[in-house]
Amino acid sequence: MILDSFRLDGRVALVTGSSRGLGQGAAVALAEAGADVALLDRGDASATADLVRRAGRRAHLIGRDLVSATPGELSAAVDEAIAELGGLDILVNNAGTIRRSPAVDHPASDWDDVLTVNLDAVFHLSQAAGRHMLAQGRGRIINVASMLSFQGGIRVPAYTASKHAVAGLTKALANEWAAGGVTVNAIAPGYIATDNTAPLRADEDRAASILGRIPAGRWGEASDLQGAVVFLASDAAAYVTGAIIPVDGGWLVR
Repeated sequence: MILDSFRLDGRVALVTGSSRGLGQGAAVALAEAGADVALLDRGDASATADLVRRAGRRAHLIGRDLVSATPGELSAAVDEAIAELGGLDILVNNAGTIRRSPAVDHPASDWDDVLTVNLDAVFHLSQAAGRHMLAQGRGRIINVASMLSFQGGIRVPAYTASKHAVAGLTKALANEWAAGGVTVNAIAPGYIATDNTAPLRADEDRAASILGRIPAGRWGEASDLQGAVVFLASDAAAYVTGAIIPVDGGWLVR
């Protein structure tokens, strides 16, 4: 049965930025599809852990601040997930941050923090997970890209640079690891109602201009990404790698 290929029974996932928003949605979707989930977050992801357990799966909390974590500490986080849950089959690099200011005034500290979280941590976690996945001959890495992996944006130079880089890194790792049974893909969310877009939604003029361009006629919800996450994590996507999949209500085609 085709639906069986979407099941994740017996798999283990690690999701970053999992305390709320897109990360929480991804973790719950993976659990409902059958996976146990390690939750990496700098904050309290216990509410997400409760939701995972309600779905009948195991959850393990890993505390890390991606702004300050070293590559060794991120590798240790992957090792901890493997030790506590018995393996690692899926990595979702969801955690991200954004800082808004005109490019001429963009602080160096903001540039550094955004690139550290949105790009450096993605690489170091993928590298650590990739070593394990290649050794076992299978794995799924799912990065969270953005509409600004394709466009320039306004007043977010570091974020735009980081998300273009995530798209490139996704393709580079896909090229190297596909033959080893490890797929690497990215989801590019459109304008989703999360904490990151709260300033945009609070600006009536900007919110109206954004909404007016979305063919679906609404802001997205975290739940809108759940199907794509499960698909890319599953055997149904075994021949999909290096893809950047927009989940945007039609924003890019407008």
